[in-house]
Amino acid sequence: MVSKSFSAGQGAGRLAHRLGRLLLAFVVVAGLAACSSVYRNHGYVPPEEDLAQLQVGTDTRETAAQKVGRPSASGLLNDTGWFYVQSRWEQRGIRPAQEIDRQVVALTFSESGTLQNVERFGLERGQIVPLSRRVTETNVEGMGVLRRLFSNFGRLGAAQLVD
Repeated sequence: MVSKSFSAGQGAGRLAHRLGRLLLAFVVVAGLAACSSVYRNHGYVPPEEDLAQLQVGTDTRETAAQKVGRPSASGLLNDTGWFYVQSRWEQRGIRPAQEIDRQVVALTFSESGTLQNVERFGLERGQIVPLSRRVTETNVEGMGVLRRLFSNFGRLGAAQLVD
């Protein structure tokens, strides 16, 4: 009978040891998972292949809509521009999400509805950078709107950080 109680005690010790190791493995895996990044994409920007189909000076609003689709943000200042906005956010662990990339494609139309400009803008060190540009006129309309889109998207003010 002594050998049975010894075996039962030894079995309980092994079970506790295995449960402890399993719990430790779970904590390590959960900790590693919490440190991994989660990426989210918001918005839509037409790919370069679709934008290459657009002919500046030839296409109209209707043909542009057929080739690249209508944007979710149009006519912000007047009805001469279409703006496609896409951003990529990264969240790591319990920290708040940070915007790591933003692109804006601006299609500008004349008053008669003909495509004048196709421009792609990105964000480089907090500054708006033109990535590609096909322009018929040197005056780029709607730059104020682009600056507002880039500067207000995902920014915190000092008062928000203190609170």
